[in-house]
Amino acid sequence: MADVVVVYHSGYGHTQRMAQAVAEGANALLLAIDAEGNLPAGGWETLAGADAIIFGTPTYMGSVSWQFKKFADASSKPWYVQAWKDKVAAGFTNSAGMSGDKLSTLNTLFALAMQHGMIWVSQGLKPANTKAAKRDDVNYLVSYSGAMAHSPADASPAEMSPGDLETARLFGERVAGIAGRLHG
Repeated sequence: MADVVVVYHSGYGHTQRMAQAVAEGANALLLAIDAEGNLPAGGWETLAGADAIIFGTPTYMGSVSWQFKKFADASSKPWYVQAWKDKVAAGFTNSAGMSGDKLSTLNTLFALAMQHGMIWVSQGLKPANTKAAKRDDVNYLVSYSGAMAHSPADASPAEMSPGDLETARLFGERVAGIAGRLHG
């Protein structure tokens, strides 16, 4: 079994709930970026030992949160020694808007992974894009490059779409499966 780490920032708890679903599917360790943009003690070492790193961040103003950006910038130290080269990578995001420029955030996570020489894993799910589709269907937001969730601005984390959370869980399962095949 591959060692998978979900490293994420959550501003209001929605992205944390999504991270938990991804981690459940991947049987992964959760590594939270704090409100100041820092990892907990031993965080960098945990990432160094992982076979796969799944990045998670809310989408704020069309991109990653500043706390996630601080983490990404600090990853230049492992980048310099190619510490994450050939690790499996993937990403997920959440925003209050149904679209909310989430693809822009996933593209930022993809670019970070590519700079590190990582191997990106796509969503791998068919979209729920028919007239019969319901809001709580898996991959209702129709993402191919990573998992997406929508949380209305006045909704609590407990009110997140079960379909979005199942999408996140299935995504984590896919990433772990691929990491296991590549690094197992």
